[in-house]
Amino acid sequence: MSRNYDNWDRLVGAVLQRERDREVARADSRSTSSSSISISLDFDELSLSLPREEQNVENGRRNSKLDSSNSSYIASSSTKDEYRGLPSAKRILNELKDIQRDPPACISAGPVGRDLFHWQATIIGPVDSPYAGGIFLLNIHFPQGYPFEMLKIAFTTKIFHPNININGTICPAMFEDFQPAHTISKVLLIISALLADPVVDDPLVPEIAYLYRTNKKKYQAIARSWTQKYALG
Repeated sequence: MSRNYDNWDRLVGAVLQRERDREVARADSRSTSSSSISISLDFDELSLSLPREEQNVENGRRNSKLDSSNSSYIASSSTKDEYRGLPSAKRILNELKDIQRDPPACISAGPVGRDLFHWQATIIGPVDSPYAGGIFLLNIHFPQGYPFEMLKIAFTTKIFHPNININGTICPAMFEDFQPAHTISKVLLIISALLADPVVDDPLVPEIAYLYRTNKKKYQAIARSWTQKYALG
């Protein structure tokens, strides 16, 4: 593991700073390539290509396949009527466009079926962690008050981690300083960083945090075994 953050502010701040540096570095290339992006935010002609994730859960194991060539998100007329006039819907569509155009490394996300306010995300375990190679699924629900109201996000793949409990709930402290400028892409980047660098001084599962502090090799071995059992196809 590259480092260990002693509080949430440092973890979140480090990830957001890296993302700001990345955006600045890529500003020119993004502006020159934006004309080639053919994604419309018009509710009357909405057709957004998304990665498709198929999962098969059997005996606690899951297989996940990503196929970007044969899947799309197309809003039906009833869906368009439901979302029309909701500022949150426009914001979510913009975030969907951005995450398609410039997806974070080892992360994918998009709507489940035709429900714009319900997404599924995939995070591939960081290489410098016991979760390396694992494919972790997360469930995301956007409230109608988004982004001024915090989204709900949880792991659906079991994971052994001091800041994530057995039900997939992520430590609420991570979201205490959530701001409207924090997009779903940035939230997922923070969660991905959390896998490599747990905040053990403010754990959701104290027993795992204690194991991390006192016997890191055993912690890594258990986390790796859970990854192999639940997060590998």
